[in-house]
This record gives sequence, structure tokens and C-alpha cells, in this order.
Amino acid sequence: MKLVLYSTTFCHLCEQAEALLVQLGIEAEHIDIVDDDALLESYGTRIPVVKRMDDGSELGWPFDIEALRSFLA
Repeated sequence: MKLVLYSTTFCHLCEQAEALLVQLGIEAEHIDIVDDDALLESYGTRIPVVKRMDDGSELGWPFDIEALRSFLA
């Protein structure tokens, strides 16, 4: 399953979300929302967001490892 992590540089919450993905051994494509005005408008106040590319569902912060596991199941 392909995942995208919408985030931005120097975002401590984004770093926490990435750490949860690492704990689960999951790789995600990182997309910095600052590089795209549409993404910045969509995700600017709710990053980090993990998106499943297979079904388009999104998990927005705050989430813990259990919520992330459920989202990925």
C-alpha cells in the first residue's frame, strides 16, 4: 500500500507522525505542503496527515500508534 505523509519542515508534530510510521516499519512518501499552494490551503492547519493512495482515505493529527495501525489495517 502506498502512503503519503503531508507535512512541512520544522514541524514537531510531523516528526512525531514520522516516528510512529518508523515504529511500524512503514514507509511513506513525504510531501512538503509548502511547495504547493493547493496543498497548503488543504492541509495547512491539520498536518501531519497520512493518506492511503489505494482508497484516498486520510488520517489527520492527532493520532497514536493504535489509531495508525487501525487506519492501515
